[in-house]
Amino acid sequence: MINEIQNLLDQYVIWLKDKTKVRQIKDWFEITTPYLDRHNDYLQIYMRKENGGFILTDDGYIIDDLITSGCKLDSEKRQKLLKMTLNGFGVQLDNNDAIVVHTSGDNFASRKHNLVQAMLAVNDLFYLASPIVADVFLEDVALWLDMYDVRYTQGVKFTGKSGYDHVFDFVIPKSRKQPERIIRTINRPSRDNVQALAFAWVDTREVRHTESRAYAFLNDTDRAPSDSIIDAFRSYDVLPMLWSQRDKFKDELTA
Repeated sequence: MINEIQNLLDQYVIWLKDKTKVRQIKDWFEITTPYLDRHNDYLQIYMRKENGGFILTDDGYIIDDLITSGCKLDSEKRQKLLKMTLNGFGVQLDNNDAIVVHTSGDNFASRKHNLVQAMLAVNDLFYLASPIVADVFLEDVALWLDMYDVRYTQGVKFTGKSGYDHVFDFVIPKSRKQPERIIRTINRPSRDNVQALAFAWVDTREVRHTESRAYAFLNDTDRAPSDSIIDAFRSYDVLPMLWSQRDKFKDELTA
């Protein structure tokens, strides 16, 4: 099992390196990542030297794209969720609504990883199929867990075997009947969501309890995820839970 997990980690790093492109724009460097946004365009981040280190930023793309699409972030609830998500990845929002993080050469890889994961998380957290939808999926899941008195910790960060940090939305502690349960909510299931969660879980499980389980709560309110996405989660030992079928998992999560 250890060799299999190490092979998966190695494959991910090779894929990430081969699919990442860099070009210079004056005193900035544009880094094109292999991750896709909801328009099927590659996510890009920008980097330059600053005060003996480096600054990494999305140049305001994620927030601007959400607002342009009709998803306003002006409510107290959404601002709180935005701040919690950014803090979980150790990144910040500047005065121009750009997601930024400062780094040195020594921790560049982990900080770049955190920035890209934060971009994906913020976009997935707030992107709504229709502007008239009132609730955010993460909050819906929390309310459902609260309804059944599930004991959980929200917004937990684990450091994986690779040294990268990974944020999970909920962790339900071990009980006499069930092992530790680690949950990530996904509002818009996609290939990139699968890859991001698969890497986070494969990288994390080696440093967690051997019986720990990973779950993905998938929002299928407007569109059901494809069979290939469901199969991909299962191939990495991540249990996909469709929101429309959430009560099927009640006993497993409340025990």
